[in-house]
This record gives sequence, C-alpha cells and structure tokens, in this order.
Amino acid sequence: MSSTRTPATATRTPAAPARTPATPVRSPMAPARSFLWIRRIFLTLLAGFVLVPVYVMISSSLKPLADVSGEFRWLPSKLTLRPYIDIWSTVPLARYFVNSLIVAGAATVCSVVIAVFAAYAVSRYDFRGKRVFTVTVLSTQMFPGILFLLPLFLLYVNIGNATGIALFGSRGGLILTYLTFSLPFSIWMLIGYFDSVPRDLDEAAMVDGCGPLKALLRIVVPAAVPGIVAVAVYAFMTAWGEVLFASVMTNDTTRTLAVGLQAYSTLNDVYWNQIMAASLVVSVPVVAGFLLLQRYLVAGLTAGAVK
Repeated sequence: MSSTRTPATATRTPAAPARTPATPVRSPMAPARSFLWIRRIFLTLLAGFVLVPVYVMISSSLKPLADVSGEFRWLPSKLTLRPYIDIWSTVPLARYFVNSLIVAGAATVCSVVIAVFAAYAVSRYDFRGKRVFTVTVLSTQMFPGILFLLPLFLLYVNIGNATGIALFGSRGGLILTYLTFSLPFSIWMLIGYFDSVPRDLDEAAMVDGCGPLKALLRIVVPAAVPGIVAVAVYAFMTAWGEVLFASVMTNDTTRTLAVGLQAYSTLNDVYWNQIMAASLVVSVPVVAGFLLLQRYLVAGLTAGAVK
C-alpha cells in the first residue's frame, strides 16, 4: 500500500503598499507663520537691545583706560583685570558697599516686618477707617519722590536741631526715607496676598489654642512666604539703586554705592573702565538674590489669583 504525498504549497501574502507620510494638519488655532517670524525677529532685536550694553560694560571693564578713552572697539586689543583691583583704591568702594548693605538690608527688614503686621490687621479685622487707610496707603504711590525731598530735608534738620538726633547725613535717616517709599506698596501687596490665604487656617489654629499672633507667625506667614519674598525683593531693590535721596541725605561717611560711583569721574579724568567694573560688582548682590529667589518672586506676584 503506497501513500502519496502532495507537496505543500506556501501561500504568500502580498506585501502592503508603502504608506506615504501624512501631511500634518495645521490647527485653526495655531498662529500664522508670518506672526511666528515677526515674533522671532522682535525677540532677537529685543535680546540684542538688552545684551549689547551688557557686553559693552563687560568688555570695557577688561580694557586699559587708554583703550576705553580712545576710539570705541567691539573687541578689546588687550585684556586686563587691573580695573577690578583699582576700583577699591581709587574711591572707598568697600565703605560705600557696606553702607548700601546696611541701609538696604535694614530698610528691607523693617518694611517686611511692619507690612506683615499691618497687612494682617487690614486683611483679618474690620475697623473704622479701614477703607480710608487702604486707599491712603495706595494713593501715596501716585506722588513723585522728588516731591518729598525738601520736606524730609527740613524735617530731619529741624529734628536734629531740636533733639540732637542726627537724621540728616546718617544711615538711620536714609532708612526712614526709603521706608516711606517701600512700605506703602509692601502693605498693599501683602493685603491682597493675605486675603487669598483661607481664614479657615486661622480659625483652625485658634481652635488648637493659638492666639492671633501665634496664628500669624505659625500659620499665615509660612503660607505667605512667596508674597513676603516678593515684598522683600522690591524693598531691597528700591533702596539699593536709589540715587536722588542718597545724594542729598548722605555725606562722605554714609554715602552709598549708587552715589559713590560718581567719584570715579574727576576733574582731570573719567575712569570709564573702573566705572564699568564697579557697576558689575555693584549688580552682583541684586542679580544673585534675584536668581536665588526667582521662583518665590514669581509665585508671590501671581499667587493671589490661584491661592
């Protein structure tokens, strides 16, 4: 008996045709290509407008005085770090630096402490004249600073003559002057921030045995750290770079950096390379502090809408 085998025939499936990549469909909400190019060009010009002066400052601080005083060159012919060494001996920059740190630091601490208590009282309690106080605090920002220069000058001089307390030409007088500018805005900003913090947190703390002061320090202040940091940065920057009042209310001993940089310009010469080097050194604390506290600053300026 013989068995016959039929050969197995392999069935082949025809290959699928190659797919052409689908053309991406442009969303109707997407901006036009012309708008994207205009935005890129505008941002490039804006970046150049910001970065070119920074480059000129850095390159000029690394040039000898002869190169800076002569024809301007984009690329320095010779690099030197001598201006960064001479800035400390040409003028008493270290003393100006210490004065600025003391004045700006004290003005910032006082502004934050007073603003926290004042804003908490306005935010949590109802009292007669509350609205008038809030409007008055905010309306002080409408007046130019030079309007207060002569009254403060006369007030400090008369207080010194009557009581012997030297406010004119002292760091304390300059700190009080800066408080008149930073404190109203700080109070107004923290009022809005404290309003966004739920009052249930205060009530829960008081149920647990905390008084109003403990509730503020242990509950509200930790929840309002971004807003407090934003106020502190604003107060510090206001005091650090102010020129008008510092040039009138100080003397050679209490002069700050913003005014002390003028000493690099003398009757005989202007030390442009040292001015640029000192300007970079002066800006280091502000830039470093801003970079370290940037996330708190942004949150403090915007958290009132999402808290």
